[in-house]
Amino acid sequence: MSSTRALPALIAVIGIAALAGCSADAPTAGGDAGIRIVASTDVYGDIAQTVAGDTAEVTSIIRDSSQDPHEYEATPRDALALADADLVVLNGGGYDEFMNTLLDAHGHEVPVIDAVALSGLAPEGHEGQGGDAEDGDAEDDHAHRHGEINEHVWYSLDAVEALAHELAHELGELAPADAATFSANADALADELDRLRDRAADIAAAHPGATAAITEPVPLYLLELAGVRNVTPDEFSEAVEEGTDAPVLVLQRMLGLVSDGTAELLAYNAQTVGPQTEQVLHAAQDAGTPVASFSELLPEGEHYATWMAANLDAIEAALAG
Repeated sequence: MSSTRALPALIAVIGIAALAGCSADAPTAGGDAGIRIVASTDVYGDIAQTVAGDTAEVTSIIRDSSQDPHEYEATPRDALALADADLVVLNGGGYDEFMNTLLDAHGHEVPVIDAVALSGLAPEGHEGQGGDAEDGDAEDDHAHRHGEINEHVWYSLDAVEALAHELAHELGELAPADAATFSANADALADELDRLRDRAADIAAAHPGATAAITEPVPLYLLELAGVRNVTPDEFSEAVEEGTDAPVLVLQRMLGLVSDGTAELLAYNAQTVGPQTEQVLHAAQDAGTPVASFSELLPEGEHYATWMAANLDAIEAALAG
């Protein structure tokens, strides 16, 4: 499921000249390893490190909650980090388009794993934007923001399991002597994901028909796995994603959902806030509707599986409250 990109030699030469004297950001983990992995966010960096173990050095370009991957613009340091990469992991689906910008300006072919394309969750024709994306994919970027695809696939345990096994495969191609270790690490992560699925099933059984309102579709895959139905007006969550205001009548519907008990919990993305999301949050708090906060990046000190376990804890606590 990986792909490669042929990158213009002239751009590469200009880029190297411009980057002279710069140093890449410190890697998120790893040491003096033979394999260098660059991930778009620390979520993917952590998953890559889990599968690669000590055999790889992983650099995550975005690891600060103040940075929005949708809007992030690549820097010369990011380009320098990518220059030595043996493997690139990105989300795709229009989420981390800055990675395509970096890859377009890169000087050699490198395997790229696109999580959206790998997940099988994108509708036909919107399989992701990593790898061999063309300029025409701007239409896909528009489409993903209008309900055709929820690109936040790291909240899908199935998508992450597929990613782990693809990482094991690609790493095995790069370091055949360690292929069995990579596969074992991916299998161990898959076992952790199975336990999370069991936990989600228990929540669904304990709270049949549970409902939630969301400020953004970030945690929807996990909510659905836990049996929680989204009752949010599409116009509201789309407006938040696009950084615009929802129409007044839509906002009023949203406020009613979190105030009258229609939504049993509010799933709140604390990384993307504005006057309307804050208004919804205050309305939920005033009405006693439980709020579960979700983030797009890995909380400090967490690994992917423990983070998802904590998210399930938050869902369970909110439904029980």
